[in-house]
Amino acid sequence: MTEDARFEDGREAPLNLGALDAEDLGVLSALVQDAVFPAAEMRWLPKERRFALLLNRFRWEDDGRTRHGAERVQAVLVFENVQKVSSQGVSRAEPDMILSLLSVDWHPAEAPGGAIELILAGDGAIRLQVEALEVVLKDVTRPYRAPSGHVPDHA
Repeated sequence: MTEDARFEDGREAPLNLGALDAEDLGVLSALVQDAVFPAAEMRWLPKERRFALLLNRFRWEDDGRTRHGAERVQAVLVFENVQKVSSQGVSRAEPDMILSLLSVDWHPAEAPGGAIELILAGDGAIRLQVEALEVVLKDVTRPYRAPSGHVPDHA
C-alpha cells in the first residue's frame, strides 16, 4: 500500500527575497549564513551602483533535510545603491580563494544611508557604503547535495 502525499513533502520553491530595512536584512543574513564563494564571483559595478555575489548557499530553510540530506543552492546576492566598496582580508590576487560568509550586518548612518558589512570567516570583511538599503537574494539553480554532506556547525 502506498501513502498519500503530505503537504510537507511538496516541492520547495527557490527563494527570491528582498530587503529594504534592517529587519528584512536580518532574515537574508540568516539565509546566507555559511554560504561559500570564490573571490572571483564578486562583482562591483560602480556605474550601476551595484555589488553582487554568486554564492553557494546552505539551505537553512530546508525542512526536508532528514529525507535527502544537507543541500546547497547557488544564489545571487545583489546590493543596490552602492557608493563605495572596501574590504579587509580579501585578496584580488587570489581569485580562486574560497570565502565563507558568516553574516550581513547593517550600520545605519544619516537616513536612509549607511553601511552594509559582510563578515567573512578568518577575519575578512567587505563593507558597502550605500545611499539606501536595497538587497535581493535569489536562488538561481536547483538544490544540490552539500559536498561535505553535513550541516554547518558553529561552536
